[in-house]
Amino acid sequence: MKFPKATVILVSAALIFIAWDLTRDKREPGDTSRFTNLASHPAARSEVVDWVISRIPELCVEIAGQPAGSPAHAECVDRSESRHSLCRRAIYGSFPEVIRSEAAFRDVTLTMMDCLVQ
Repeated sequence: MKFPKATVILVSAALIFIAWDLTRDKREPGDTSRFTNLASHPAARSEVVDWVISRIPELCVEIAGQPAGSPAHAECVDRSESRHSLCRRAIYGSFPEVIRSEAAFRDVTLTMMDCLVQ
């Protein structure tokens, strides 16, 4: 039986990429400074969506008009967290993968917020 050189090379390359990706510095989704200059530093659509999802508790305080920990706030957070995968799919189907302008950023965030906390 012949030794599968190509398979070994491809698997090794994939493992090296995974190791490299794990060592990269990743920004926290709550870092709003990341989205200040989208023209020169575009953001990935997934970064914007993750940032909106990280703001669910704050959005529910605004929507429910109740402080964090209240029953209305907890219900809002639970509903929003159960919808975020559905909303993510809707955003991914409707917006470009790279967000390069403030208008696109605004559209993505408002659409995602509207989907999460109705």
